[in-house]
Amino acid sequence: MGLTNAWTVRLAMLLAVLLFAVSIWLWPKFARRSVPAVLGRIGILAVTQIAVFAAVAMFANRTFGFYGSWGDLFGTEDTPGVVVDHDAPKSKRVQVQGTQKVNVPGDQSPTSAGRIDEVTIHGAKSGIASKAYVYMPPEYFQEGNEKRKFPAALVLTGYPGTTEALMYGLKYPKTAHQLVKDGKMQPMVLVMMRPTVVPPRDTECMDVPGGPQTETYFTQDVTQAVTAHYRVGDKAENWGVMGNSTGGYCALKMPMRYPKSFSVGVGLSPAYEAPKDATTGDLFGGSAQVRRENNLMWRLDHKPAPPVSLLVTSSKHGEKLHKKTEKFIDKVIKLNRQGAPTRISSMILDSGGHNFNTWKREIPGCLEWLGGRLKAPEAAPAQRPKA
Repeated sequence: MGLTNAWTVRLAMLLAVLLFAVSIWLWPKFARRSVPAVLGRIGILAVTQIAVFAAVAMFANRTFGFYGSWGDLFGTEDTPGVVVDHDAPKSKRVQVQGTQKVNVPGDQSPTSAGRIDEVTIHGAKSGIASKAYVYMPPEYFQEGNEKRKFPAALVLTGYPGTTEALMYGLKYPKTAHQLVKDGKMQPMVLVMMRPTVVPPRDTECMDVPGGPQTETYFTQDVTQAVTAHYRVGDKAENWGVMGNSTGGYCALKMPMRYPKSFSVGVGLSPAYEAPKDATTGDLFGGSAQVRRENNLMWRLDHKPAPPVSLLVTSSKHGEKLHKKTEKFIDKVIKLNRQGAPTRISSMILDSGGHNFNTWKREIPGCLEWLGGRLKAPEAAPAQRPKA
């Protein structure tokens, strides 16, 4: 069973409870002061505590999405291992492995709740292939909308993250469904992914010199493949990107660097530059210029401001990058007053950490903001009947 499988977590919790009960039952037998009795008590305590710790850790991992598989946890998952057919038509670059119901109250049929496709998206230009979950709203399936196209948003986790965490931990589909139902957001297609597309390396959504072309994958391959397979718009004004932590950095960087792919970006607790550490290695190929090009503060000072809308979130207390977020906001406001086309909005909480609980408080308002800035694709003109 998989690391994030619900039954794996339940089995671990059941084992912890059983071992706790056994330790209580056997404790009187080891109450003496002999060496075997002391060793018995130590053994019982050690095994029980390990089981409890493992159960709690697995529950936390499934909730917050730190590791997606056993291989990811133990570092043995080190290659995508997928061959991409670069000559395949665009419509074949999305492979559907299965479908899931959307966990919302009431009728869970696609016309009432929408649907989630589990897919693999193959990148023709980047050579990368990665898993995604594609949420389609109920309107996608309703009668009369057979030719209707929808705006779309790429939704990214942090590092290492799991795509499942976007559905079960941060509850993006359920939140989007409720916002549309309440009349606060237009229906959108959500493409949920993790930025770790070449595990275990953290590429920070960069085209690494001589390495993975992750930025090309997200800004070109994913949008083109999804547009060819699903009824979504193919213009930047139809596409946005939203993410938390590392995904938040990516969500700001990609519209700033590729405004022809994304017109809107939402960064939840984002960073503003790519790090260099044990998880990333050298992402810049030793080039100071490549490093600067991926520093969002530097771009605001040295590159033309793109015509995009950005939203950043932070917390006055509990978020270590809050001061950088304020600096980023101030820079964009200054540029805007000078006539630059970049727009900035923010959501600043009084307190909140770099965690799921904080992001769940921010996601409804951010999704509503995002949906309000994406344009729905224009309907195809009606065909004039033949005489």
